[in-house]
Amino acid sequence: MNRRALVFGALALGLTACGQTASRIGPDGLPLPQIYQIKPGDEGDVQYRFLDSVNSLRAAAGLVPLTMSAQLNAAAATHSRDMALQNRPWHFGSDGSSPLQRAQRVGYTGRILGENISETYETELETLAAWLEQADTRDVVMDRAATEMGFSWYQEPNGKIWWTFVTGSGY
Repeated sequence: MNRRALVFGALALGLTACGQTASRIGPDGLPLPQIYQIKPGDEGDVQYRFLDSVNSLRAAAGLVPLTMSAQLNAAAATHSRDMALQNRPWHFGSDGSSPLQRAQRVGYTGRILGENISETYETELETLAAWLEQADTRDVVMDRAATEMGFSWYQEPNGKIWWTFVTGSGY
């Protein structure tokens, strides 16, 4: 009887495997990456998921939490779009503007402390994890003087995302 149950169990397991969809495999034999598509209306979810993750890391290190700044979000959004238009990740705008100048243009009156940027197909949390692996970008996330942040992106139709994270200290 146990043998019969084992055979039927193996058959059932085999049949359920037939219903599974296989992941797409690239020419190198590895699974092809999934495109992380940010849909209209997801902006708040993405920004607050990122903020919560940053603040969890900061709390674990005994640092004050950051608050979201509408002005810094606007500066980050402008820079993300500009990097995409230039097709290069760098800290200067196409007009030569710096993070400080972009923040001033949107009315931010605090002090700009740092900026992280990324050109990737990864999610906001994968991007945060990559920033934490490098000392200079980790220092921006974990800056003791930071009290505010801005976070935004521009996503191209092909799925590539240009991320910008700005930290500041409000007065």
